[in-house]
Amino acid sequence: MGEEEQELTGGNASGAVVQVGGTVRKPWIENTAFVQSYLAILRAHGVDAPQPLGRDESGRQSVEFAEGSMASSQMPLRAADLRRVGRMIRRIHDVSESVPIPDARDWEMLLPVENPNLMCHNDLAPWNLVIGDRWVFIDWDATGPSTRLWDLAYAAQAFGMLIKGEPVEAAASRLRAFVDGYGADTELRAALPAAMAKRTAAMFDMLRNANETGHQPWADMYVNGHGDFWRDAAEYVTQNQTAWERALSPSQKHPTRESPRSRPAARF
Repeated sequence: MGEEEQELTGGNASGAVVQVGGTVRKPWIENTAFVQSYLAILRAHGVDAPQPLGRDESGRQSVEFAEGSMASSQMPLRAADLRRVGRMIRRIHDVSESVPIPDARDWEMLLPVENPNLMCHNDLAPWNLVIGDRWVFIDWDATGPSTRLWDLAYAAQAFGMLIKGEPVEAAASRLRAFVDGYGADTELRAALPAAMAKRTAAMFDMLRNANETGHQPWADMYVNGHGDFWRDAAEYVTQNQTAWERALSPSQKHPTRESPRSRPAARF
């Protein structure tokens, strides 16, 4: 008799997701084979990602189940934790530099970006970070060709809680801690505010267009609160560009930032 399957909740676009013992099982989709090889590469280079376990007897994808609670239940994260997350994402991006990317024209991306040059998770957010004995990003199904800047802009906005109702000064401080942890250079810091505005606006536009065309599951998400959330987030990020620029300016004191010499320059 096989192990009992326990349905997992929280995902919006992953199909049926269940836990079976120490594994997670969900539908095998078009890019799953690549995702599993990508996870194996990350792990081989020291990134603590879920172990890929191939197909199960039902043809579903199987990956290691990561024990812990979601970071989204602990927001806002402390500055030290934000720096830790920034370092995690920097490591993922740096290792991904060695991963060959397929022709982006043959890869369906939810939010495509011009001139993709890096394989990215594309959903590095608090709802995909498990915090426990290990800190592990999960749900790699959206993996695809993107850029360091586009991926980082999304993560910075999400982990910094740059959202409607948050005091701008507090959000700017969280953003700075996250980007300090990432070790962003001057060029990347300068590009982030505009990229965050463009990224949040793109998310809202995608949801709105899905609602107009009936494209699921995004159409239902638009009317179930995600549309309002991302519209408000896009307005908030855009209206406070000066605050983000000031927080990330090299002229500001960043006592916790690593030395620029401690990491290689990042292309984005």
